[in-house]
Amino acid sequence: MKQILTRLALTLPVVWLVVSLVFLLIHLVPGDPIQQMLGEGASPADVSALRHQYFLDQTLGAQYLHYWAGVLKGDLGSSIRLHDSVAHLVAARYPYTLALTLTALALGLALALPAGIVAAVNRGRWLDQALSVVSLFGLSVPGLALGPVLILVFSIRLGWLPVSGANAGGSGAIDAAYLILPSIAMGASLAAILTRMVRTAMLEELGQDYIRTARAKGLGEAAVVCRHALPNALVPIVTVVGLQFGALLAGAIVTETIFSWPGLGRLVVSAISNRDYALVQGCLLSIGLTYVLVNLLTDVVYRWVNPRMRG
Repeated sequence: MKQILTRLALTLPVVWLVVSLVFLLIHLVPGDPIQQMLGEGASPADVSALRHQYFLDQTLGAQYLHYWAGVLKGDLGSSIRLHDSVAHLVAARYPYTLALTLTALALGLALALPAGIVAAVNRGRWLDQALSVVSLFGLSVPGLALGPVLILVFSIRLGWLPVSGANAGGSGAIDAAYLILPSIAMGASLAAILTRMVRTAMLEELGQDYIRTARAKGLGEAAVVCRHALPNALVPIVTVVGLQFGALLAGAIVTETIFSWPGLGRLVVSAISNRDYALVQGCLLSIGLTYVLVNLLTDVVYRWVNPRMRG
């Protein structure tokens, strides 16, 4: 418990750094962000009013303190284009991105665990070589290229799955059929990475002395692999999964754009196109804090599955 509290305390500076970097984002944009949002034809009065609205007429220190006060209260400002609070817009889109990311993660694990185990047990045989080729293909094809191919084959040619969106009726509920193609596009590369990781970890564990002892006691191969080798092989995989979650969040921007998925990725692309800087800050802040939280949970799970880290 003490180690978990220590890890939680170490996360606080990371949260401070994420919030600070997001705050500085609007100040790193070349030129005057207010002028860019309003356009060249804006009157000086409009520019002055919007600058006051975003507190850009104050000192940098005062702006920083005001931004932190808003973050702590859940007030991330207002969208100049959508005329709504950033917090409300992010909260409305966040469940879509989270559902897509978790589905892609579950798909990647569901494919990688059995494939990695089978490849390790059949090391050097044709099945191992076939799975290695498939995983190499998954690593080589980015979601940017895989997404349109999936749409062309399964939506346009075969008509099995919808092309874009999250539901047919425009309601807030997510239709499972709309999740399939974007989750495959996101989860394919993850499955390939985890397959190779699981195979490597399993091969290392299968060569240990305790595995030979278990076999010498007469345990069946399934029991040796699943009850003894697999739990120990999963220890390094937990860390990889946590790191890859961040890659999935980043990949969601591309995938959501391709499939018109109404999540944070598509929202931030739209905000950048419209130069809606407050909305860009809100989206990036939510993504960054989610990544920090997932890494904290990953560290907790790692300490739970690894007996040597307990205490």
